[in-house]
Amino acid sequence: MSATAGIAVSSIVAGHAPVFGPEVLEPDHMVHLQHDPFPFLIASDVLPDALRLPIADDFPKYRRAGFFPMDDRECGPTVRAIVRSLENPAFAGRLGELLGVPNLGSLPSIVTLRKWSKATDGRIHNDGRAKVVTALLYLNETWPDTSGGCFRVLTDDQSFEHMAAPEVKPLYGYFAAFRRTENSWHGHPPYVGERRVIQIAWLTSLEEKLRKEKRGRFTRRIKALFTYH
Repeated sequence: MSATAGIAVSSIVAGHAPVFGPEVLEPDHMVHLQHDPFPFLIASDVLPDALRLPIADDFPKYRRAGFFPMDDRECGPTVRAIVRSLENPAFAGRLGELLGVPNLGSLPSIVTLRKWSKATDGRIHNDGRAKVVTALLYLNETWPDTSGGCFRVLTDDQSFEHMAAPEVKPLYGYFAAFRRTENSWHGHPPYVGERRVIQIAWLTSLEEKLRKEKRGRFTRRIKALFTYH
């Protein structure tokens, strides 16, 4: 790591600088943007290379599969800094412009994290109406030569082969986001193993945020009864 990169990382960890801002949603980062059958985008190189090792160290040490609600006590400083950048109203505002959601940054959001995937995860589904926009930031250094675990947006709920856009390998620094509609089908083919991702969803109301947080705490207690292998 260069001296300049070291200074930048220290500044990010100390909370003095964002990891990224709206600039990562500009054309030089944009891999794909479409509005049919629903608004969806892919961006790359969202995260600096200098954070690869700190993020790996700071990611929660979950032992079970599934998404877990963000808990500052389980996350190191670089992961907390990334979440702050995702939650930044300016970043959300630019994302909303691209996906056709004015003032997205004014909506409440909820953050969840995943480390492990099991065979039944990723089934084709549509998000509930409480979600307005969902975004996924991937953190995996490598990925096998397979479509398993690769995020797909779909034209219907019948088959993973009915892709509406290129699939997204969950590699470090790749970012995917979509607007929830009545036909925003998505998921990923089955994959078993480590699959690190930070998910943020902007919601229709504070009441929905509080409801989801309460459900997340309950789900966490249930998952604590089981161990992933």
